[in-house]
This record gives sequence, C-alpha cells and structure tokens, in this order.
Amino acid sequence: MARWLSFFAEYNFEVKYKPGWLDVVADALSRRPDYELAHVTTVASSVPDLIRATYAHDDMCVALLRAVGSEEFKNSDKQLSRRLRASLHRYTLDGGLLYYSTDPEDAPRVDVPHDGDLKYRILYEVHDTPVGGHLGREKTYGSVSTMYWLPKLYKWVDTYVRTCETCQWTKSSPHAAAPLASLPVPTGCWQSISMDFVFGLPKDKAGSTGIVVFADRMSKMAHLAAVPDTIDGEGTALLFLDRVFCQHCLPEAICSDRDPRFTAKFWESLFQVLGTRLDMSTADHPQTDGQT
Repeated sequence: MARWLSFFAEYNFEVKYKPGWLDVVADALSRRPDYELAHVTTVASSVPDLIRATYAHDDMCVALLRAVGSEEFKNSDKQLSRRLRASLHRYTLDGGLLYYSTDPEDAPRVDVPHDGDLKYRILYEVHDTPVGGHLGREKTYGSVSTMYWLPKLYKWVDTYVRTCETCQWTKSSPHAAAPLASLPVPTGCWQSISMDFVFGLPKDKAGSTGIVVFADRMSKMAHLAAVPDTIDGEGTALLFLDRVFCQHCLPEAICSDRDPRFTAKFWESLFQVLGTRLDMSTADHPQTDGQT
C-alpha cells in the first residue's frame, strides 16, 4: 500500500467510487487481443486401436464379432460355443470395439482379447502413467474395471501392482514391522554375556586406543582389555579365550553388534566348534547390546 501511494502521489487525480452494478463497460485488460486463450491439446490413447488389431488373432472374439454383425468378420467361419451363445445378448458393437455388460443397467465395458502384452499395456496406462499415479491394487482395479472387461482381471491387477518396481521402492509396506523382542533372562552367571568395543580413547604406552568389554548379563561383572584400533576377528577371539573362557568356562550365548570383527569367518567357526550360540543385534538397532 505504501509503494502504491508513493507511485500515485506523482499524479493529480480524483478517486470516485462506482458501484459494481453501474460498471457495465468491459475491462479493457481482459479483452486485449494479444491475450488469446491457449489451444487445448487432447491426448488420445492407442489402446483402442491395439484392441481392434488384436481381435483378428483371437478366435473367440472373431466369432463374437461375426455374431453381433461386424462387417469385417462377416465371412469368418468361426462359430460360437454354447456358453457364448447363451450370453450373446450381453455383447454390443460400437466403433469396431466389442462391449460387454454384466447387467443391463451397468455401463458397457470394452471386451479385451486374450493377449498378455495387450493386458500389460492397459495396466501400464492405468497404473504407471502420470495420470495413473501408481495407485494401489484396489484403486487400480477400480479404474480398469470401469473401462475394460477381461477374465481374472483382479488377479492380473494384483500381480502387476505387487511387481511394480516403482511401488516397491517408494511405498511403505502395508504390514507393520514385528516389535522388538527382549533378550531372554539368563539363569546363571556367565551363561550369557555381551561384548563390544570402545574406541577413540587416549593412547596408552602400547599405543592402544580402545578397549574390548566382556560383560556378564546377569551379575553385570565385566572384563576389560586394551586393544588397538587395528584388531581383527582372530585377535578378538584370542582375547575372549584368555579373559572369559579361561576364567568362567564357555557361555551358552554371546550377544554382540554386527561389527565385522564379530561376524568374521574365523569367529563364527570358533564358536561353531565350541557349541556357543552367537546372538547378533537387530539391524540398525545397536541398543540390543547396550549393556556393554
């Protein structure tokens, strides 16, 4: 408002109010010839043409088209089966397309011939195009079923939506993830232990910058050992034998995170021979081993 007042201050004019019902003169700005309306573009689908072309390769559709009076297939020798002859009153012909109605009050739907590529093309236009928007199974089925009719349509739509790569990447799972389970409570000391590394500490005389922690899950007793940041799975196994196995025998279960030192082949082979179960933490959930 302040900017407009500064602009109009340069002119000498008088403002007069005019009611809307007296303002019958067309607005000049809305009638400028260089502001013509843009042309409207209509996007036509090629699916109807593909359906017409595919009719000739489907014997059942050829027999139906001949029976409903198609000039293109009037000389065909294909005959209707007894089942199709009983439901012939449900079929109509319009623009070279065969329409099917399940009920006289229902809107006719285009009868799709038995052709796998054609069915996937129809589902692609309804589901994958920007207009389709990658809807779910029920909404995609609702869109397809209002325009087209084909046997086992729901099964086709279900398979197509479940195997759509874009939907698998961008949509969340319809099933809730299972809740996190608690670790079983041990019944004795050093029957179940947890272990982990702590790095980033000041260097000691040997140049070690970390410690490995072996903690009993029941008594909370812990054994610590200084380790360098270059320690591997074999070195960790030797420390376990020295600090835990030699003093408390072999535990029944060991809980750890998914550190490469604990998932190394040597480490797995060692405990497979000893008969100890390795309980790895849940992926992206290191709190499983939060005790150490």
